[in-house]
Amino acid sequence: MKIAVATHADWGQVSGHAGKAHHWLLFDCQPGVEIVAPLRVVLSDAQLPHNFKDDGPHPLHGVDFVVAASAGDGYIRHMQKWGAQVLLTGEAEPLAALRKILAGEALPDTRIDVTTALCRLRDLFSRH
Repeated sequence: MKIAVATHADWGQVSGHAGKAHHWLLFDCQPGVEIVAPLRVVLSDAQLPHNFKDDGPHPLHGVDFVVAASAGDGYIRHMQKWGAQVLLTGEAEPLAALRKILAGEALPDTRIDVTTALCRLRDLFSRH
């Protein structure tokens, strides 16, 4: 199972606004197997899901789950088209969120993110 976690530039905290997140940790997880170091991916501006035109390969193609602190409805629909389920969490630490997902535990509720309201407005006119 492949899980992508949006992070801040320091790689240490789960980032909000998944559609504009440049830094991602990509985990390839196997049930019952110890978590291995993730692949660190930095998306260019053209690769940001808000900007990407779906006209070629993308580093997040093929992930099963996307984890972030916030995401708009358009982003969630876009990721569903890619076959990925978006999981939103208030968990700040990427590995803690990953461990909860793998254990089948509920993730903490999301933190308040004012940019989500702006995303909802933008999503009304989104191509996704």
